Amino acid sequence: MYTVNALTLKPLAVRIPEEIEKEILEVAEREKSDKATVVRTLLEIGIVEWRKQTALELLRDGKVTFAKAAEMAKLSLWEFADLVKQRNVEWVRYTPEEIEKEIREASVAKSK
Repeated sequence: MYTVNALTLKPLAVRIPEEIEKEILEVAEREKSDKATVVRTLLEIGIVEWRKQTALELLRDGKVTFAKAAEMAKLSLWEFADLVKQRNVEWVRYTPEEIEKEIREASVAKSK
């Protein structure tokens, strides 16, 4: 997560619906925290989730490699593999026949 230091914080003015403000106040009360801290925390959670979701979508659509998607999500390859599995993202576009062919070709290349 992000390091919070009063010297690195930048002001951000934003208009929000009244319902969202009520949610923020509810979280602040539950967490015994101030409104600004709650908003920063919720923004961070949202950004982290957005990165993951975007990386998964691009991987699923074949627009990025697995490694690039993991990098975009700011996760290790193993963490990203777990995320792909948890969210049931299908990203391998090989038919069983193509997989068998790849294995045969890899075996032949290895034996040379």
